[in-house]
Amino acid sequence: MQKDKSIDSTNTEVTEGVSLITGDPKRAILKLSGPLIVAMVLSSMYNLVDAIWVSGLGGDALAAVGFVTPLFMILIGLSNGIGAGATSAISRCIGASDQDGVNNTAMHVIVITIIISIIMTIGLEIFLRPLLLFLGAGNTIELAVSYGQVVFAGTILTIFTGAAYGILRSEGDTKRTMHAMIISTVVNIILDPILIYPAGLGIAGAAWATLISQALVSGVILYWFLKKRDTYINLSWENFTSDIRVVKSILGVGLPASVEFLVMSSVVAILNGLLVTVAGTDAVAVYSAGWRVVMMAIIPIIAVGTSVVAVAGVSYGARNTKNLLIAHNYSIKVGLGVAFLTSTITFLLADYISLIFAYSPQTAHLAPIIAAFLQVMCVFYIFVPPGVMSGSIFQGVGKGINSLILTVLRQFVFVAVFAYTLAILLGWGQQGVWWGIVAGNTTGSIVAFTWARLYIRRLR
Repeated sequence: MQKDKSIDSTNTEVTEGVSLITGDPKRAILKLSGPLIVAMVLSSMYNLVDAIWVSGLGGDALAAVGFVTPLFMILIGLSNGIGAGATSAISRCIGASDQDGVNNTAMHVIVITIIISIIMTIGLEIFLRPLLLFLGAGNTIELAVSYGQVVFAGTILTIFTGAAYGILRSEGDTKRTMHAMIISTVVNIILDPILIYPAGLGIAGAAWATLISQALVSGVILYWFLKKRDTYINLSWENFTSDIRVVKSILGVGLPASVEFLVMSSVVAILNGLLVTVAGTDAVAVYSAGWRVVMMAIIPIIAVGTSVVAVAGVSYGARNTKNLLIAHNYSIKVGLGVAFLTSTITFLLADYISLIFAYSPQTAHLAPIIAAFLQVMCVFYIFVPPGVMSGSIFQGVGKGINSLILTVLRQFVFVAVFAYTLAILLGWGQQGVWWGIVAGNTTGSIVAFTWARLYIRRLR
């Protein structure tokens, strides 16, 4: 990335990204969101690739990957959480023109990553077999262990990449995040079939492909930070001074963000249970397939929300509450524009989209139900932006617990309760679960928007 010629109060060159996030918040949100959308789409593809190639080994191999997935998602949650904490804490230092704080906070992120990675690696490798048996691996236990042992040997790579992406986002550099994800996805796509089949590694080959791609990306990121040194942040042990306040600043957002990930996963399990109760396993298949489409559709909204964390952090650090309010308002407007577009497209193409998951004779009967689910979710899209952007505002200003509370309220209190009430008590069946998701998220978004607006007003 080229460096801007402007100089801050500490006589440190300001990069293009820093100039962006410290300037017009509207322009910053738009410029940061584009690369994030690409990166998140690639991340979704990354998760899909392993499943496609492993499926060629048979149902047991695919199931084995499925049993490892919940444990791997815990690592992804930690990785994303530390990344969010890094973005928030560092961007606040940038807003306050505290260069020493920027570098020291970034080094604390690295130290936290190393410590958590060591603990998680030892725990997962030692207790992998009993954990997989507890999750129901059964006859697939040996396949699951051979896959999991390799994947979790690279725990530090999984967590480091998420943390590093957070550091880069904090200085307004989302292009490099996109480039790293492109490298990771392409390498994984190339290596998967080679290591699984010609190399004869089987299911372990898929794990090695993931580990190698993450190692390559980690090497590229370290080159950017340590060799090329064209980032605003300077990673060096000379800049590290242990400070519990910095740790709290990072983990105050990072840990709640990680827990939010687990909360959302837990609610999926609750909804699956409700669906099985009211309509059988076909209802779970419909929800599982349809929800993949929903998640792809709201990626642009989530990307906008992710960019808001850095913009809000800088605004808060600079004590610029006007920009904080602008970021909140503008991001919601952009999110609503995207939501209306994706909602319209999904509604009109629902019948065709459903055929992607129901092209075989065994699943053809699910097509109209999947289409009906997607059309109900079109209402859900519209109410996503206020909730996402409000949560991002709280993460940006360092109020991670507030964001977690909103997620718990939305998922456990509103979605779960509405789904149970409509599906069980009112007897609406699986459509009750669908409308419960809509009603719960709508209510949660209203609460989040109101709380965020009151918080900004109090700051002003």
